[in-house]
Amino acid sequence: MIQIDPKMLEILVCPITFGSLTYNSETQELISKSAKLAYPIRNGIPVMLPDEARKID
Repeated sequence: MIQIDPKMLEILVCPITFGSLTYNSETQELISKSAKLAYPIRNGIPVMLPDEARKID
């Protein structure tokens, strides 16, 4: 399982809301609670494209 560097998580923001993200290690996603989107992490690289994000409740 891939871990995200905490320093990288401090730098990355949601491209829509510019809010902070949280890391979900189970689903390998970065979660934007304010945008209600989950951005995938593929091969250790966050995919920060809104079109690639999954909507969450």
